[in-house]
Amino acid sequence: MTTSRRKPTPFEERVYAVVRRIPRGQVRSYRWVAERLGNPSLARAVGQALKRNPDSQRTPCHRVIRSDGSLGGYAWGPSKKRRLLQREHVAGTRRAC
Repeated sequence: MTTSRRKPTPFEERVYAVVRRIPRGQVRSYRWVAERLGNPSLARAVGQALKRNPDSQRTPCHRVIRSDGSLGGYAWGPSKKRRLLQREHVAGTRRAC
């Protein structure tokens, strides 16, 4: 699925590169992604970058959840995010990341 056609910013490209390394069947938090970028306070910016993800098949943004284990946002809605995670056999999303 594609959400937009605009070119990602350099920051967004860095976010997408980190997210692409999250293994199938696992989830990580927005904060975890921000930490990999060198600044845990960028968690909200990570969320905004993922909201603008141009290719959800290449960059599996559904694997990024909130630190409290809840799903967080997803451009195609929380039920779609939950289904994608279930398809990857992610056991519940209310867990620490």
